[in-house]
Amino acid sequence: MTAFPEAFNPVRGGFVLVDPDRGTVQRTIPFQYNPDTLTRTLTPQGIGSEPGDRLEVLRLKGPAHEQFRFDAEFDAADAPEKYPDGLHPVLSALELSMYPTVEQLRHEDALARAGQIEVAPMESPLLVLVLGPKRVVPVRITEFTVTEEFFDQALNPVRAKVGIGVRVLTVDDLGHQHHGGVLYLTYQGRKEGFAQSVRNPVSDVGTPRV
Repeated sequence: MTAFPEAFNPVRGGFVLVDPDRGTVQRTIPFQYNPDTLTRTLTPQGIGSEPGDRLEVLRLKGPAHEQFRFDAEFDAADAPEKYPDGLHPVLSALELSMYPTVEQLRHEDALARAGQIEVAPMESPLLVLVLGPKRVVPVRITEFTVTEEFFDQALNPVRAKVGIGVRVLTVDDLGHQHHGGVLYLTYQGRKEGFAQSVRNPVSDVGTPRV
């Protein structure tokens, strides 16, 4: 399991769908162009929520909630022979990461018709966002907006911009032994490694007044 994070060595950014039990890659969906901008929002998980709560104000319940927001652009206009269906395949691959499969839906329907109740919800593949080798994080899509900007004669979209928002899944969501939990710990460990390189002595920034 320790070698699992090293399996991601991307040329471009994109999404990877991973089997949640075996940790094997099911599908990769690379971005045609890497995003120009990336917005990250972090919300700490503190305990003390009221001003003056001196006993709890510095305590943390777990990793901060982190969200990414970016645009992914796709263009098939310059090579129509490579994209006979336009951008339908790549858009469908992205969208279906948020869907149960038709097989799962039919199985659920068959159970319902037989008078049985499916207790556990349908499980989807683990979605991993890859933004370079130093940002490989398990995520859940929270926002997905497609703007189709240009079409061929069959009305296949050949140019599109996808606005994507994701929430990083932490060990609070997945557990420490889950493949996604291992990825998250590796991601946070890299952050801690970067932070260790910032070692300016206090004299460089001035001595705080107490």
